[in-house]
Amino acid sequence: MFSNSEDDIEISVVIPLYNEESNIDYLFERLRIGLDNLNINYEIVCINDGSKDNTLKLLLQHHYSNPVIKVINLSRNFGKEAALSAGIDFASGAAIIPIDADLQDPPEMMGEMINKWREGYDVVYATRRSRQGDTWAKRFTANFFYRVIGQISHVQIPSNTGDFRLLDRRVVDAVKQMPERTRFMKGIFAWVGFKQTSILYDRPPRYDGITKWNYWRLWNFAIDGITSLSLLPLKVWSYVGLILSIAGFLYAAFLIVRTLLFGIDLRGYASLMVVILVLGGVQLLTLGIIGEYIGRIFEESKQRPIYIVRELYGLKNIH
Repeated sequence: MFSNSEDDIEISVVIPLYNEESNIDYLFERLRIGLDNLNINYEIVCINDGSKDNTLKLLLQHHYSNPVIKVINLSRNFGKEAALSAGIDFASGAAIIPIDADLQDPPEMMGEMINKWREGYDVVYATRRSRQGDTWAKRFTANFFYRVIGQISHVQIPSNTGDFRLLDRRVVDAVKQMPERTRFMKGIFAWVGFKQTSILYDRPPRYDGITKWNYWRLWNFAIDGITSLSLLPLKVWSYVGLILSIAGFLYAAFLIVRTLLFGIDLRGYASLMVVILVLGGVQLLTLGIIGEYIGRIFEESKQRPIYIVRELYGLKNIH
């Protein structure tokens, strides 16, 4: 069930899509069955993030046959975080539910989320009990990332939790106030706070197609997450420098005492090279970390929009 009035929409389902033509028909079938059974007014906001296949064509076919499906067509591929931000900006429901187009987030879970929301929770996030279809390496690196970011961040991000969650309108409005251009949505969702709870689910493999997230993209995504939530990578090198300075002073004192007391000459070109290479490596690593933060400051200083909309279908322009 859906309403033509934006004020009557209870749930907005937000779906970023990039080259997902093989999943679209089955995705909307699953969504229709799951949402119609809930007897609520809803809309489905789809964001075409510069797809190169027939994703946009299929989205428009579904939009024209079912106006509940609304489409945001971005001017190019801005990335999932930017596309999700666009969907959040344009969604008008009393609550929104971001969901992946590959059906690894089961639409049937939305009913349980809505029940928790009606109990008074502002955020209901879905935690993966298992990750079917993921390799051992991907599961290991994901768990390691959540463990690391949980230790170094002042905001706790739930482990094994993606963007699949319900957000109350108050949470959505708070998220929309976040101005940063480098978006790490999991961190933003955690930072705004509010009353949160979780539900467990077993994550199935992709319905069709291949993931767009290779290890290089995941690595950069992890760096974005760490730099957006923690200053520890910057602070830690002050302590490393202090420790190395103390160690260097003690070693120098040892050499001086040894020479004065025992007359042992200072030799060891190899040991000198090792010290130089170690210190050089530490300095370059430190510069790299500082560069990551400076690069993000530079991106923020340009004040470019997070995304650019080319066309809207079924939605009003909010800019």
